Amino acid sequence: MIPTHVHHEDDPFTWSRILVRGPQSETFLQGQLSQDVAHVQGAYVPSLLLSPTSDVLSTCWIGALDHGFELLVAREVADVALTRLKRFHLRVDCTLSVEEVASGPFDSVAEQVRRGEPGPHEFLGLVPQVYGRSFVERTVSFTKGCFTGQELVGRLDARGSSVPWRYVRASGPSLDVIEAALVAKGPEGPKGVSTAVHYDGGIHVLGFIHRSAIDAIDDASLSVEVIP
Repeated sequence: MIPTHVHHEDDPFTWSRILVRGPQSETFLQGQLSQDVAHVQGAYVPSLLLSPTSDVLSTCWIGALDHGFELLVAREVADVALTRLKRFHLRVDCTLSVEEVASGPFDSVAEQVRRGEPGPHEFLGLVPQVYGRSFVERTVSFTKGCFTGQELVGRLDARGSSVPWRYVRASGPSLDVIEAALVAKGPEGPKGVSTAVHYDGGIHVLGFIHRSAIDAIDDASLSVEVIP
């Protein structure tokens, strides 16, 4: 089971940005992010920062700057993201720094849950495919060339392999009822409610379920949606 973080509707989702500046900013980020940085121009582009073993450390939104890029990341994982980038920042002509920003792609935890976007409490050492096919399609380029963490992600995509855990958005009469449904079946692992928010007169959550438990849910009071 995983820790559950309970929020109110107006609790903010806070952001930082990592600034990557210098002549080799694009070259450096092409090797570190899952998205094709060469196509980043106007709108922010979603991407992933992966560990060398293909675990998602953070989602990020890439924006172009004069002589570089900015990466919007959840403030709670900004230090983790910066440390990971610095690990591979070797003999490359660009600088790395981090600062807080007032807003980002969404600005409350309630909006995060409505959108089904994973945040700090959903980054649990899982591969991108756990978060759904649409998530992978939005954040990963399989044509741009190599990047850190690519190997397992690419292998899962090429083979169509099914991961054991599923990322879900759910709602129900109480947090306990939702939690019980998510952990009812399957082996020990990352299952249960990760983020919960009270809004619209109910409790709404993000969390994880083992694939064997999905079809076993028969409680009409629950809505459990596997993020596609």
